Amino acid sequence: MHAWRLFESGTIIMPMKDERLSRRQCLGALVGLTAGLAGCSGPFDGLGTNSSNESTATPRSPQQTETTSEPTDTAYTGVYRNAIDSIVQLSVTDAAGRNGQGSGFFVRDRYIVTNAHVVSDTNEVQARFSEGEWRAASIVGVDPSSDLAVITIEQPPDYTTPLSLREEQPPVGTEVVAIGTPFGFEGSLTSGLVSGVDRLIPAPNDYTIPDAIQTSAPVNPGNSGGPLMDLDGQVVGVVTAGGGDNLAFAISTALLDRVVPALIEDGGYEHAALGVTVQPVTPDIAQQIGLDQPRGVVVRNVEDPAADVLQQQDVIVSINETQINSRQQLASFLALEASPGDSVRITVFREGSRQTVTLTLGTRSDSIGVLPR
Repeated sequence: MHAWRLFESGTIIMPMKDERLSRRQCLGALVGLTAGLAGCSGPFDGLGTNSSNESTATPRSPQQTETTSEPTDTAYTGVYRNAIDSIVQLSVTDAAGRNGQGSGFFVRDRYIVTNAHVVSDTNEVQARFSEGEWRAASIVGVDPSSDLAVITIEQPPDYTTPLSLREEQPPVGTEVVAIGTPFGFEGSLTSGLVSGVDRLIPAPNDYTIPDAIQTSAPVNPGNSGGPLMDLDGQVVGVVTAGGGDNLAFAISTALLDRVVPALIEDGGYEHAALGVTVQPVTPDIAQQIGLDQPRGVVVRNVEDPAADVLQQQDVIVSINETQINSRQQLASFLALEASPGDSVRITVFREGSRQTVTLTLGTRSDSIGVLPR
């Protein structure tokens, strides 16, 4: 019930002695270490002289005065300070008595968003707040297809406030931070960039999650369900997985904004189903079916509700005037712009010509897939 990536780290500890190291001893110790140290502790004034020997210290002129200043907060510090009271550490226990951890954050007064894989199949959920209090939490709704879940706290501390969501997708290169509980270290912050957008990633069930954000911010077990935030303090995604060095993913706020209100109101969310499995149109496929260039997605299998409307080898090129050039675009359209029962106009390339057909979308279930994993 945690993010999938695990880092290994080591620490070199240098034993301390009662007596202070001489400058030569300090430099010798530095040469012997394989990891860089920030500095060596000792009474040096930066001029190569021992500052405890007043006769060799360089005198200051009357114009030279010592100045002190308060440390300046970084942008990361400001984001952390403003957000941390709204982020919780989650401790969960399943039916077999096994314990796990995750993260979450407030989106409404009593409601906390986390990952479905953090709280699914659990008997008990406890939330720890930034000042150390623990509260019992109740599961409100779970949607494995988006890996989103909502839990509620009856009486959260007074200092908690909902985090704001970024409305538009962050461009690649946006600086972001992940705040959560990696390996049980609550309130931890890591930073990175938005490395990619519109990603398709595996869901806890047999579906895929569209519109996901890829980030280089380090993510570890326990970060799952915590916020990925920009430096303006807005949530850009819900951390869900890490897959390798500088490779992690978050569920977009656009998908969160569609799924979470339904989880709060109804305890679940219905995803629109087109009833097909598809693959990208490669240059070879385009040549075989007579397309002038590779575009769209080719239908490989058809089920209800598309069984009487679409055919194998149809190439879907647009839905409701929205151009479809990839599996990612098809999945994002169905997830973010469509609902079960909607009537959509689908333009396909069939037997050498374009045709437009109308289809009423169904409701996704375990037997009706949208895209293959």
